[in-house]
Parts: sequence; structure tokens; C-alpha cells
Amino acid sequence: MDAKRKAFLAACSGMLVFGITIVTLGSVAKPLTEKFALDSYAAGTLFSILPFGLLIGSLIVGPVCDRYGYRIMMSLAAAGICIGFEGIAYATDLNLLRFFVLVIGISAGFINGATNSIVVDVSDEHKGPNLSILGIAFGIGALGMPLLLSTLVDTISPFTVVSVLGWIFLTVAIVYLFLPFPPAKQAQGGIVIPWKQLFSPLLLIISFYLFFQSSLESIITNWTTTYIAFKGSMTEAQALLGLSIHMLGMIAMRLVTASVLRQTPQTTVLWICLAQLLAGLFLLHTGSSAPVVFAGLFLAGAGLSGGFPVMLGFTGQYFASISATAISFVFVIALTGNMLINYFAGILIQQYGIQQLPRLAYVIILAMIGLFVWVSSQLKKHSR
Repeated sequence: MDAKRKAFLAACSGMLVFGITIVTLGSVAKPLTEKFALDSYAAGTLFSILPFGLLIGSLIVGPVCDRYGYRIMMSLAAAGICIGFEGIAYATDLNLLRFFVLVIGISAGFINGATNSIVVDVSDEHKGPNLSILGIAFGIGALGMPLLLSTLVDTISPFTVVSVLGWIFLTVAIVYLFLPFPPAKQAQGGIVIPWKQLFSPLLLIISFYLFFQSSLESIITNWTTTYIAFKGSMTEAQALLGLSIHMLGMIAMRLVTASVLRQTPQTTVLWICLAQLLAGLFLLHTGSSAPVVFAGLFLAGAGLSGGFPVMLGFTGQYFASISATAISFVFVIALTGNMLINYFAGILIQQYGIQQLPRLAYVIILAMIGLFVWVSSQLKKHSR
């Protein structure tokens, strides 16, 4: 097995770890709430630490990887997640728990940025399809963790499962120290941030496309069950199943993108995804039966599947000399959109009701379409 393939597989394993990590806090929310006697405000504060940590990690990871390479960062990220998981499993003090959640968030930001940048660097062509494969690894981790906990709920404490996973991630951290990764792009000197390239029109438009994409992903995940309950078209159990179907739609489309559509231009792939996203939202909005709503959630997941792989592929292609830093910059903008628009969504729903959710989603999709048209025009300029 050549070095590039080993690095690609290492990145996929890291994204699997990221998928598990990103859903773990929510998966053990109930036992944590009971263990620390958290009220709604305290629980919300605890959960808000994770995206804050992700933002910090995303700020740091790109410039460090471009200067020093990926090996140490990947190893530190997996080890940090191990420390955080052991903290969740055994912490008895709330402030200490908050610290461990922050460690998890920062480490997850490291591993997310590094894995995407590795795949971009080792993919001479087909960057988008290869990033779709990386996204499949995320989906398997994100789906697998709740499934694992639900399977073991009657036999093993969820904190024991989290602890065991933590030690597995420490093993992963050690393995990363002995694997080949793409070399550092800056051979010497300190960390240099290429501000002029980061603020180029193309990279800014890509970043703001993902600003809206990331926010829509989070809105669907956070508010869909409440919206479905408001409509009265499903039971609570069906609504939760619907979120799994939504994730399956994302995984299925990424499989198609990485195989059947591998040779298809990435702009065409993203137009297909945006059409699926609109169709899915329409069914979710208008559907009055469980099968129709399930179909809407599946299509919405498929529609959201292309945004990050395609846009990060363009980033790696047109900003190859600073790929890790550029991807880090994109993730910072995307995470900022996630937090800001979700905060706005909470205010909107509080003031005007959950029935406003589809309208907000339509506005976000229209913004994404407009930005994608702009991205396409910029790509033509850069290709001349």
C-alpha cells in the first residue's frame, strides 16, 4: 500500500472518530443531566461549549498543519478526544466536565480540519468524490454511536462505553505517529498566515456558501423533531427515526457521488444536490403523512451531502499551496454561520412559532443557490 493510500485511510479513520465525537455529548445528554442535576439552562450552556471548542480548533489547525505537517496534529487530536471522553466518563465536578467538553471540541476541530486537508492533498484528481468518501466515514460514526448506546443501554453504562472508546482513540493516536502523511508546505520559519489569499473573492464566496450550508444542516438536526411534532404527522419515535433517515440520505448520496457520479463535473453534482434539497424541504413542509415526511428528510439529507465535499474540493484545487490554512479558514466561517443562524432561528421560533422553520430554510437555500452561481462564475475566471 503506497503512502497516499495509507494517509487517505488514516484520514477516513480520523473522520470516523470525528463522527462519533460530534454526537457523543448529545447521546449521553440524559445521563449527564441526571448525574449533575442540570437544569435546561445549565445543559444548554454545556452543549454550547462544544461548537465553541470546534471553532478554536478550526482556527489553529490549518496554519499549524501547513507549517509542521499532519502527523503530530492528528495524534494530538485523537489523544485529546481520549482525554475528553475519559473526563465525560469519570468527572464528578461540573466545571471539570465543562473543561473536558472544551478539550473534546478543540480536538474535534483539529481532526476535522486535518482529515479534510489530508484528503485534498493526497487526491491528485477527484478531490470532491474522495471528500465524499471521507463524509461517509463521518456518517458511519455519527450513526453508529447512538446505535451502539441504544443496543447496550440495558447491559452497560453509557459512561463505560464512552470510556472504552476513549482508550481506543488513544490507540489510534499512537498509530498515527507511525503513518506517512503529506509533508509540511512551509519548510522553515514560523507560522505564516497568507491573509491576501484567504480574502480572495473565490475563497470568501466558498466560505459563505458553507456558512449557510452548515447552519441549515444544524437547523434540520436541532429543530426537525419539534417541527414534526407541531404538525402532528408523526409520533416522537417516528420523528427520531426520521433524523436517522435524514443521515442515511446524506450517506447514500455521498456513495453515489463517489462512484456513479465520480466523473461528473462537481458543479453538476452540486446542482443535483440543491434540487434534491429543495424537493426534500418541500415534502417536509407540505407532507402530512409519515412516508412523505420520511422521503423529504431523505432527500434533504441527500441534498446536503454535496456542499462540503464539493466546496472543499474547490478550495484544495485553487488554493493548493495553503490548502490546510484555506480549509481551516472555510471551517471557521462555516461554524460561525452555524452558531449565528441557529441563534437567530431560536429567536425567530420563540417569537413567531416553529411554523416559521420552513420559511427560514427556504431563505437559506436561496442564499446558497445565489452564492453557488457566483462561485461558478469565479471558477471560470480562475480556470482561464
